[in-house]
Amino acid sequence: MGPIKSLWASVQADPVFMRKVNGWLAIFWIVMIPVSMVFGWLNSVVYVSALSLWALVSGHWSAWQAARVEVAQQQEAQQTRKQDVPGEVVDLLIRKTDIEPDPATT
Repeated sequence: MGPIKSLWASVQADPVFMRKVNGWLAIFWIVMIPVSMVFGWLNSVVYVSALSLWALVSGHWSAWQAARVEVAQQQEAQQTRKQDVPGEVVDLLIRKTDIEPDPATT
């Protein structure tokens, strides 16, 4: 079960792959609309139930993916707030040059 989990995790971490998969699934379901009408599957309770379940699962999956992105963005924003970029630049300038800190401001 370990290799399957790692494959699933790597697939989910790749936004380009996920965009392609979701794009192809959307095209597949668009093509299935006329096919379903021609074959009369829309009159089948089992078929409509399966479509409803798929819609439910894909909707929750999309919301979960969006929430994961928001969490990652929030963590990145927190890390950025914790960093003192201007202070790090000043420290680097002081170390790499002969600039001295102003005694009046320290």
